[in-house]
Amino acid sequence: MLTGKQKRYLRSKAHHLNPIFQVGKGGVNENMIKQIDDVLEARELIKVSVLQNCEEDKDSVAEKLSTGAKAELVQVIGNTIVLYKESTENKQIQLP
Repeated sequence: MLTGKQKRYLRSKAHHLNPIFQVGKGGVNENMIKQIDDVLEARELIKVSVLQNCEEDKDSVAEKLSTGAKAELVQVIGNTIVLYKESTENKQIQLP
């Protein structure tokens, strides 16, 4: 689990990122979770945006993505979800 200090640090790192995934009408599926898992391995910190036509609410989408990809949910702000997962190969982020 992340501490408050670590979450603040990750939020500041994520501020400049653009969302690379969008969850739309189809909601969350296995394929999306697999892709997010792969990208997290490469980048460690990503943003996912929840589109307005998404039938699930953003909190349940965030829950499904973080559980499915075994990632930490850093924050849900507006319609954007920030996820973090420590990379085994390309570790870039040093947590405080």
